[in-house]
Amino acid sequence: MQIQHGGRTIVSERGGTRMVTTGRGNGYVQRAYVTRGGRSYYSRTYYDHGAYRVGLYRGYNYGGRQYYGYYPGYRYNRGFYGWAYQPWGAGVYWGIGNGGWGWGGSPWYGYYGGYFSPYAVYPSAAFWLTDYLIAANLQGAYADRADATADAAASYDTGSSDYGNGGGQAVNSGPVTLTPEVKQAIAEEVKAQLAADQQQPSGGQDASPDGQALGPAPSNDEAPPALDPARRTFVVDHNITVVSDGHECELTGGDVITRLSDTPDSNQEVTASVSASKKTDCGAGKQVSVSVDDLQEMHNHFEEQVNNGMKALAEKQGTGGLPKAPDTGTTASDVPVPPPDTNAAKDLTDQQATADQTELQVKGETAADGDSRQ
Repeated sequence: MQIQHGGRTIVSERGGTRMVTTGRGNGYVQRAYVTRGGRSYYSRTYYDHGAYRVGLYRGYNYGGRQYYGYYPGYRYNRGFYGWAYQPWGAGVYWGIGNGGWGWGGSPWYGYYGGYFSPYAVYPSAAFWLTDYLIAANLQGAYADRADATADAAASYDTGSSDYGNGGGQAVNSGPVTLTPEVKQAIAEEVKAQLAADQQQPSGGQDASPDGQALGPAPSNDEAPPALDPARRTFVVDHNITVVSDGHECELTGGDVITRLSDTPDSNQEVTASVSASKKTDCGAGKQVSVSVDDLQEMHNHFEEQVNNGMKALAEKQGTGGLPKAPDTGTTASDVPVPPPDTNAAKDLTDQQATADQTELQVKGETAADGDSRQ
């Protein structure tokens, strides 16, 4: 069991089951699912604030460690990805009120009003998806903050932008920390993902038309997608602790980092630069060491959010000023999505209780060791 503080994360693996708790019983339980064409796939059941969702992940062996990449349960027809990638012609005004995003009265939007501002006009779906996924991460960060302890909440740096204005009203008059340049970098990552999705077979990433795996089995040392030299901008999906100048600092959901190095060190960490942050201790411009595991989870969350955003666009296209899209039909993946593990909530709660007991035991042993030396 590994217990990381900052945004408290508990990771344990036993008997092929991986459990990750990110606070108050939220997290996921992952189990081996199926092997196809020499590739291993895993089912992952998330439990997040009382709701279940399930995902499919593909395993990667790299640098002597195992990593897991998001594997979509379905894909849209190629024309829909092309529609999302290409400019729409006339820009689309969406707005934050009802009939648009609907964020106007949301507490999270008021809280982060000095950090995030959506585009005024959307020239293509890629920019709409950029705001969609940034907003989703900030909503998650706001929920995580509500779950945090009083001490953790008190240490949150509201700074001059007044992210915690208390009244829940939008504060958009100050400088927007998430700069247009950073948002453009995220939009370029969205475009790259759309282009990659358009090129994949409709049945799945590794599927042939008859649903069977394509190509030879993977090598024993296959780099996970987060280390692709062409993909460098990452949106933080949950609280993580990183190291900068020899000191720990915390990044929270909605912060943005840029990977600088391609090859992990002996600790399976890479160097990144903080592009945008809501906290001054891990502020923009700092270089940090971040684990490949955390980076891959950011990439997984990014892919999942782009997929969710495409689903939202499929439902909204042709309404509210959005142009009408071509065929938005889907094809199921070559690997069927597993059912949720309904024991996940209890497993995560038990893991958190075990971690609490472990920490108390360690503190007690440390105190006793100190007394014995006096």
